[in-house]
Amino acid sequence: MSYSSKSALFFVSLFWCVLLFCTSNQLYGQEILTTYKEQYDKTVAGSPARFEVVGKYAQALFFQEKQQEATQLLKENILIAEKQGDKTNAAYLYAILAMNAQLNENTSEAHKAIKKALDYAQQIENNEIKAYVNYCQGWIYVRDNQEAKAVQSLLTAISLYEKAPQSPTKLGRLSAAYKELTSIYASWDDYELQEKYSKLTLDIAIQQNNPNALFDAYMMMGYLYESEFSHNTNNIYARDLAENYYKKAIKTYENNREVIPFRSDLAFVANNLASLYLRAFPKQYNEQATYYANLALQQAQETHQINFQASSYGILAEIALQENKTKIATSYLLSALSAINSTHLPDKNTLLSIYESLAQLNETEENYLGALHFHKLYLQTYQSIYNQDKLEISRRLEAQYEKEQQKQQLLTLQLASEKKEQQIRLMKTLGVQQQQELENLKLSEENQRKKLEISQLETETHAQALKLSQLENDNKLLDIQHFKKTLSYQEKVNSYFLALALVFAILLFVLLYVYKQRTKSMNQQKELYNLALEKEKQHAKIATLTALLDGQEQERARLARDLHDGLGGLLSGTKIQLSTLHHKITDANKIEMTKSIEHLDNAVDELRRVAHNLMPDLLLKYGLEEALKEYANRMSTDQLDINVQFLGYTQTLEQDKQLLVYRIIQELVNNALKHANPQQIIIQLVESENSYMVTIEDDGCGFELTQAQQTQSAGLHNIQSRVQFLKGELHIHSELNLGTSIDFQFPKQ
Repeated sequence: MSYSSKSALFFVSLFWCVLLFCTSNQLYGQEILTTYKEQYDKTVAGSPARFEVVGKYAQALFFQEKQQEATQLLKENILIAEKQGDKTNAAYLYAILAMNAQLNENTSEAHKAIKKALDYAQQIENNEIKAYVNYCQGWIYVRDNQEAKAVQSLLTAISLYEKAPQSPTKLGRLSAAYKELTSIYASWDDYELQEKYSKLTLDIAIQQNNPNALFDAYMMMGYLYESEFSHNTNNIYARDLAENYYKKAIKTYENNREVIPFRSDLAFVANNLASLYLRAFPKQYNEQATYYANLALQQAQETHQINFQASSYGILAEIALQENKTKIATSYLLSALSAINSTHLPDKNTLLSIYESLAQLNETEENYLGALHFHKLYLQTYQSIYNQDKLEISRRLEAQYEKEQQKQQLLTLQLASEKKEQQIRLMKTLGVQQQQELENLKLSEENQRKKLEISQLETETHAQALKLSQLENDNKLLDIQHFKKTLSYQEKVNSYFLALALVFAILLFVLLYVYKQRTKSMNQQKELYNLALEKEKQHAKIATLTALLDGQEQERARLARDLHDGLGGLLSGTKIQLSTLHHKITDANKIEMTKSIEHLDNAVDELRRVAHNLMPDLLLKYGLEEALKEYANRMSTDQLDINVQFLGYTQTLEQDKQLLVYRIIQELVNNALKHANPQQIIIQLVESENSYMVTIEDDGCGFELTQAQQTQSAGLHNIQSRVQFLKGELHIHSELNLGTSIDFQFPKQ
């Protein structure tokens, strides 16, 4: 699994650096635009100074989302240059117009403009402008996926730049051509040529002493040696060079923050350095890897580079996995997935690594459904990359074919050149012979003999020319046969690769199918076992609750009977005896006797209330509604109003469930009276088609719900047990000084 930034991302970033007009923020770009506008306004139309600044001004307009204004500006100045017959500036401005059109995805306009630029370039002597036009043509070929043609144009541009005299713009433009060639050879995995042009770019950057150019060059060199190390992991020298150049790039950026606005490139370098430490160095370098991954993440977040963010999260996840911190690793991977899914152009290689890591993590944690899900996403992404790679291979083969054609053309030109040289030599020989003939006219016999010798020499020369022509034809036939054999071999190799890929895909599909069926079977068995276990637990719990509640109700009934029949009768008899004695005592003791009788009345009322609470007779005789209303009337006082509401109630609730509901409401009201000091309590029962909803609200002082859940009082536990017995759900809502609302809902069946 690797989360380092890929070459495509690198060279997109590199392209913006080449143009020198893309800025890290709107303010910086606006400053450039303002500067070029002031310079443009100060110059006279059609003057050399105006033409020098118009290209930069147009590009600045383009990268400030003012494409139409930039195009109009270029076309106006092109017309002026054409009217003046200034073919040099016309070629230069047409080239810029072509690049802008290509960036605007108007390929037909781009091709028309570059053709005009090339036509004018052929008519001028300025090698730097001719080179710039060829560079622009190569740049457009790269964006049209015609890399072989791009190489031809770029090499032509470099040759012309080398012939051009020194100027303030020559080195920068030459460096741009080197960078484009570097990107092409990097995509072809041609490390030798990639290294050549990367070093040439670095040499120019050192000559210029330009922080922007140095940062780009160090970044390219680091990427070059990292690619070489990836190709051969035993090449420790390449690994150390990659580390050194990446560090130089970061140091250059940190020392020149004010003049290097491209923070997204810093994120690229930091990500690649972190990945290098993670993949190529011992574990004690994980601290450096973490530091640079976090640096890359910070820069990527600030510049909204989503793919770089995902790469940073992926590297941090790999480090966490090495340290056995699976939860942290999962968090990083999910953050990476969330980030990369938020962009329209995700890096598929990074996405592939994320899916692979998440699948392995879920499998390790025995979350087989999650593992299967991410394995599927991994395969889909892999197939997409595989298809893209096939197109890339096809494109490279086409480029190689074009390179071979170029070599054949070069050989043909060399042979033609040698043939012309031989013809020139022959003409010189004939000239000498003619002079000799003029001299030999004066000598009769010698002249005749020399003419015969010259005739023999001519015959031999013609024979040699014929042999040379035959050799040339034989060489051409051999080259054609060799090329056909090469093509045949490549076709066979492609067929073998295609067959291997097909077999691999079939095997992978079979393995996935077997794995899916096995996982499905295991999950079904596990679910059946869990359902059976849960069912047994529910039966045991219901049996326990039934026994507990039956015992409680039986005990309550016994206590109610004992209190009512025993203690109630005793108190009533005592009251009758005291009432009989009331007439026999003196007036002075009658007041005390009256108070004692009133206390007995209060005791009898309290006893009756307790007996009713223990076993409400009204519930058994008239049902839940009458029992609750009687309970509300009995508990209401001058300071407390208890209101009972029944909505849609059809008296169909079983008596044992009525008793449970009564006990729950009784417990909740007692809790409110004990702890909340309410002035009003509302009890509401609503019957719907399939369930009952009971709500108890008060306007008391309320309480902290989290604190009540932590303490888990016996009363709350009893309430929850009864609600569970009813197969219902209990919900508690309470706020301090605002009151409490408790509701529970249970099904009819």
